Amino acid sequence: MTSQKYDVLLIDGHCGLCSRLGTFLTKRFSKSANLKIIAQDEDEGIQIISELPEHIKQIDSVILIRKDIVYYYSSAGIRCLLYLKWWWKILYPFAWIVPLPIRNLVYRVVSKNRKRFFKN
Repeated sequence: MTSQKYDVLLIDGHCGLCSRLGTFLTKRFSKSANLKIIAQDEDEGIQIISELPEHIKQIDSVILIRKDIVYYYSSAGIRCLLYLKWWWKILYPFAWIVPLPIRNLVYRVVSKNRKRFFKN
C-alpha cells in the first residue's frame, strides 16, 4: 500500500448512514485533522482498496487508513473521534472501555440494517 499524504476514511457512497457520518465528521474536524473521506466506489476509493490485503477487501465496513495502518468495523469508527475537535476527542478513551466483541457485534447489526433504516 502506498503511503498517503493524509489519512483516508473509505465509506459506502450509496449508504445514507455513511453519507451522514461523512457530513457529521467534516463539520466537526479539528484544525489539525488530516483525514480525507472517500466513497469506496469512486475511482480513488477503488484504487486504494485494490492495494489492500485480500482479507480486508472482502469486509463490508468503513475502512480507516491511519498512518498506513488499516482499521475497520468499530475500530475504524472509534478512531474517527481522533480527527474531531477536543470535546469529541475526549470520548475516545471511553469508547475503548467496551470490549471489542461487543463493539463489533453492535457495529455489524447496525451495518447490516443501515440501508433499510438510513435511505440515501
